[in-house]
Amino acid sequence: MNTELQVGILRETKNPPDKRVAIAPEQAVEITQKFPNVKLFIQSSNDRCYTNQEYIDKGLNVVDDVSNCDILIGVKEVAKSKLIPNKKYMFFSHTAKKQSYNFELLKLLLKNNIQTIDYEYLTDTNGVRLVAFGYWAGLVGAYNGLRAYGLRNKTYELKRAIECFDMHEIFDELNKVKLDNIKILITGGGRVAHGAIETLSKLNIKKVTASQFIEKDFKEPVFCQIDPWDYTKRKNNEHFDLKHFFKHPYEYESTFLPYTKVADFFIACHFWDHRSPVFMTKEDMQAKDFKIKVIADVSCDIDGPIPSTIRASTIAEPIYGFNLKNWQETDAFNNEAITVMAVDNLPGELPRNSSIDFGKNLVERVLPALFGEDSDKIIEKATITINGKLGNHFSYLQDYVDGK
Repeated sequence: MNTELQVGILRETKNPPDKRVAIAPEQAVEITQKFPNVKLFIQSSNDRCYTNQEYIDKGLNVVDDVSNCDILIGVKEVAKSKLIPNKKYMFFSHTAKKQSYNFELLKLLLKNNIQTIDYEYLTDTNGVRLVAFGYWAGLVGAYNGLRAYGLRNKTYELKRAIECFDMHEIFDELNKVKLDNIKILITGGGRVAHGAIETLSKLNIKKVTASQFIEKDFKEPVFCQIDPWDYTKRKNNEHFDLKHFFKHPYEYESTFLPYTKVADFFIACHFWDHRSPVFMTKEDMQAKDFKIKVIADVSCDIDGPIPSTIRASTIAEPIYGFNLKNWQETDAFNNEAITVMAVDNLPGELPRNSSIDFGKNLVERVLPALFGEDSDKIIEKATITINGKLGNHFSYLQDYVDGK
């Protein structure tokens, strides 16, 4: 494709401000080299983790107005008042699961004839996501959980993640961590869990199997990472099948309870379907042998599989308490409470590292299809709205849009 494309990198407009950017300065330079038909414009921002000057120093165009651009690329939802009609946008829209809080945004995208490409649905031919911030959510979530654990037990204090310049400073902070022979549990096996394990690896914590975790005592801190076959089983007692589990999660029941009797600190990094069994009930958490005191809920499913996650917390106030007697929110370090960390935009606490990683994948795996030939229909499969209508893969939203 030789036609010149004018592409804008948006400033984030969601409140509170998100410091991430879809394209870091080094990736912006790579775009200009790799796609000679693309003219890039960086919308100025005072909140972004990379300053305007860092883009200017790379010879890039920093502008306030990007209305001339054909394609506009951001991270989070674009404020409704900032949407420009008849454009092609790419961002996390949080509309395709019928999120009620973005219903008006979805209607406005349709009304304004906007093509909305959602990162969450950019996948390869095997259905594997091409870009995501999950690894960074896990890495920061585990760090925040360790910070909460130290504060609860008055054994050490860590800087807040948002106060650290980058990942290296976070890892330096971990030198302050002092743990006795606790047991740490991680659920999930994807990018998020791998990020959490990366954080724990800096502490040289021994990894043990699920059976060892439940049955053995240790004289040192240990962690265990478990997958769905470790914490659920088929109701008919047939052999566990992961593909079947993803398609029919309602045919499974939880076997998570034994872990609650031995784990001290739980880092939740799993994907959860609302049709899946819950991990535990409030009554389970009230049992005398329930041991977990700190839960870093990276997955952050509100009113979902973990009853203590009653709301998302914020980067500014990341920790709250869940009182096991009255099931109400309380002081984060109340002895009768679970200490909960449930920030829902964790990668925003390491914006420079997470932006570089995200932008690298975007340039290599998505932009060739966006700026050129989309032979694998990567863009089409992720297009939620186009030409005033729902995209081919999102027609199921029509009744929702119609208010039915």
